[in-house]
Amino acid sequence: MKKVLLLKSSILADYSHSNKMADYFIEQWQEKKPSDSITIRDLVSNPIPAIDAEILAAFAPGDSKTEQQKAHLALSNQLIDEIKQHDVIVITAPMYNLNIPSHLKNYFDFIARAGETFKYTEQGSVGLLENKRAFVLTSRGGIYKDTASDIIVPFLKLFLNFIGITDIEFIFAEGTALGTESAEKAQQDARQCIDTVIA
Repeated sequence: MKKVLLLKSSILADYSHSNKMADYFIEQWQEKKPSDSITIRDLVSNPIPAIDAEILAAFAPGDSKTEQQKAHLALSNQLIDEIKQHDVIVITAPMYNLNIPSHLKNYFDFIARAGETFKYTEQGSVGLLENKRAFVLTSRGGIYKDTASDIIVPFLKLFLNFIGITDIEFIFAEGTALGTESAEKAQQDARQCIDTVIA
């Protein structure tokens, strides 16, 4: 039995194309792998704070922390423990102004901690989240795949590799803002890809 963690980051709720992809993904996963467990973390309804100097100090070694810093550290520990306990990570990454949502970036800032999800060595940093598989469900209003304008794919590959996750599959829904027909085709293409990757 595997444990699946779904991270939702769209601000558009039921109108979100990435959420529709995620809902279909989980539906198909549960149908084909009914013994697996699913955890859903909605980063919009339960947002992670944007990192600042106080939060950064909360993650540093030492016992001299304010109550608020202790709360930030506790949340970071909770998020790290959660991702460590799951085998499959499903990430929704809609494109907002050419990048990922700030809600998702804030989550990444809370789980990227030396000694917990990566470590420094003489040969460089080494990711500590091993033997995990990631699926990235990314929706875009225009067409950006395999172009210089798509910075989401290289960034997410870089970050996930940084924390040790190297088995990554990207699933796209593009052209969602180019009319109803284009949006429907984007979802259809995404569903077909999901059917293929969930074996």
